[in-house]
Amino acid sequence: MLRIFIPAAAILAFVAGPVLVAGPASAQVALSPFKADEKKLTPDELKAKQDRERDYKAAMDKIPDKKVANDPWSDVRPAPQATAKNKQ
Repeated sequence: MLRIFIPAAAILAFVAGPVLVAGPASAQVALSPFKADEKKLTPDELKAKQDRERDYKAAMDKIPDKKVANDPWSDVRPAPQATAKNKQ
């Protein structure tokens, strides 16, 4: 049974592999149900969207940058050791 199944599975994978990797057919892309949901914005909606974007960017600019090094144990650790030259 396995003598027939293994070569048949290999041939099927060899033939069907490129078809599955190729992606959707062009007809599927053209008839996408999400294309119908796209609508043109009116000038008022476009201005409102631009205002929201500008307000968002202004709010993000007000947030201070995060400190790069945050070491809560810096006061607990001992000072760095002397260099090798000083140890001799």
